[in-house]
This record gives sequence, C-alpha cells and structure tokens, in this order.
Amino acid sequence: MDKQNLKTKIEDEIKKVSLDIGELEEQTQPISPENSLGRISRMDAINNKSVVEASLRQARSKFQNLQEALAKIDDKDFGICIRCNQPIPEGRIMLMPHVKKCVKCA
Repeated sequence: MDKQNLKTKIEDEIKKVSLDIGELEEQTQPISPENSLGRISRMDAINNKSVVEASLRQARSKFQNLQEALAKIDDKDFGICIRCNQPIPEGRIMLMPHVKKCVKCA
C-alpha cells in the first residue's frame, strides 16, 4: 500500500469535509420567527434544517474518523478489520480511508 498517496488523499478529504462542515453549520442557523415566511414555507424550512443537521452530524463523524485514520496510518494494525482481523482491501481503503471494517464485516 502506498501510504504517502493515502496520506495525501486523507489530508485532501479532511480539507473537503471541513469546508462542508462550515457550509452545513451556516445552513443550520435558527429560523427566526420574525421572518416573513408563510406557515408552509416555515415548515419546509424546519424540515430542511433537520435534514441539514443530520448531514452535519455525518460530516463531523467522517471528519473525526479521517483524523483518526491519518494519526494511525503508520500503525502496524492500520488497514486491518476491527472485527475479523483480516486485511481491508487496498481499493476499499483508497475509496474510504476512514473505514475500520472490511466489506464482509461492514
């Protein structure tokens, strides 16, 4: 496995997810009752806000997992499934460097 390439990929992904988190945080600002939205529009806005909040939670989780992967990339057990202790295929790690389980265990 080319760990330098993987490190670069993880660092790039961390930057991208960090930007996504910033954008999602802006979209989750409270909806002021003073806004002149109609009742239906306000309900849509509240519904959209909850969808964005779920996306924000996922992005934060991915960000944390990517940081952990970057910190542990040089460990001897990096790329080993946490459930079955078998190597995770290199292609899976390159696509999703933050994964901790092989396809079968996931």
